[in-house]
Amino acid sequence: MSDTIRLVVAGGGTAGHISPMLAIADAVKDEFPEAQITAIGSPGGLETRLVPEAGYNLELIPKAPMPRSISLDMFKFPFRFMKAVNGAKRVMKENNAQALLGVGGYVCTPAYVAAKKLGIPIFVHEANSKAGMANKVGAKSAVAVGTTFANTGLPGEEQVGMPMRSNVAHMDRTSLREEARSFFGITDENPLLLVTGGSSGAQSINTAVAASLDNLAAAGINVVHITGRGKQILDDHGRLLTHDRYTQVEYVDRMELAYAAADLMVCRSGAGTVCELEVAGTPSVLVPLPIGNGEQKLNARELVAAGGALLVDDKDFTKAYIDETVAALLVDADKLEQMSLCAAALGKRDAAQNMAHKIIAEISSRGTVGQEG
Repeated sequence: MSDTIRLVVAGGGTAGHISPMLAIADAVKDEFPEAQITAIGSPGGLETRLVPEAGYNLELIPKAPMPRSISLDMFKFPFRFMKAVNGAKRVMKENNAQALLGVGGYVCTPAYVAAKKLGIPIFVHEANSKAGMANKVGAKSAVAVGTTFANTGLPGEEQVGMPMRSNVAHMDRTSLREEARSFFGITDENPLLLVTGGSSGAQSINTAVAASLDNLAAAGINVVHITGRGKQILDDHGRLLTHDRYTQVEYVDRMELAYAAADLMVCRSGAGTVCELEVAGTPSVLVPLPIGNGEQKLNARELVAAGGALLVDDKDFTKAYIDETVAALLVDADKLEQMSLCAAALGKRDAAQNMAHKIIAEISSRGTVGQEG
């Protein structure tokens, strides 16, 4: 009878939930290569692409978001929610789950309820500085609660950092620099500004950067612009914008090369991005998403306070700001080196392994590793 781990993981909707979930799953697999890991997701979420690409089985259950206003949906919600709970129970029973890991998103609340009903130990990881509703539910019954940031308000929380897949978590920015710059077609040693709004892009950032290309090029600054899918910058003739020292791409799979190539990065301050900047030691200008509950500004505060990043509101990230602040910073090598050291001092590389060890230890303590019943 060979040792095994049978784990169900739940999370979805955005890469911000799915990436740490997959990182923890990978860490469990590193310890137990024969581990049987199944993910629960919802139709239409990024998990439908990212989970199978990562090599894990995905089971879908109905999406059952809580209505935010009085409507017909409010009366339908209890029935939708119980259908989702029953779907999650089915997945856990069919896979003989020994534990559930949840990372947030609509799919997690019914999964947490199902696991509690079945007596399956629950583990929670919260990526953001402000905990989501699903993880508030799950944390009440959890064996362990890991968080990326301190003081999220979840019961029993332990700050472990952001679980990352190994290509980012263990990257060496200095040794990757030459390969990374070549990957983006940079052939000189002039400063490189890398701009990204995340996988979906950020129109306001894209517009401001496009307006600043003349001045950036005049200062000898290279720009690599990851615009986001469907958000390419076009010229007045409707063609893809071209400019001296300017490279435009929609999406980059190997983000470790982006962090390594950049002398300075302009980006949103999603939790994953902030933590990857810290691990990489990449100086940054953070432009929090101006909508939502303000969590992106909270995500940025520790890195900014430590001196590893500058923070600017979306409305203030303009051509003038780029010309006066960003361009000046890019030609100040000493300041960039200082920011890099400050960022790297905050980096936590072992969050995925930390969470994996908690899950494995609990399953082992129950005497269920290697049992098939």
